[in-house]
Amino acid sequence: MKFKYYYLYILKCADQTLYTGITTDLERRIFEHNKTKLGAKYTTSRRPVKLAYSKKFENRSVALKEEIRIKKLRKSEKLSLIKNY
Repeated sequence: MKFKYYYLYILKCADQTLYTGITTDLERRIFEHNKTKLGAKYTTSRRPVKLAYSKKFENRSVALKEEIRIKKLRKSEKLSLIKNY
């Protein structure tokens, strides 16, 4: 069985808003956000999106906890995180 990593990611949308999520396949997920109906409803009207930040985790639970933590941050705090990436 192939080991799966979980990626927390932040996307910068065309309207300069930020979107945070997790996935096991970062490249596929960004493609979905930009080109298919499988992307989040939020990003569909804000295309194109670009990867601004990502972090790899070995555990889904830890990745989800980090996603929740980041979603609670103010935009300025998220931008600081991205700047230091």
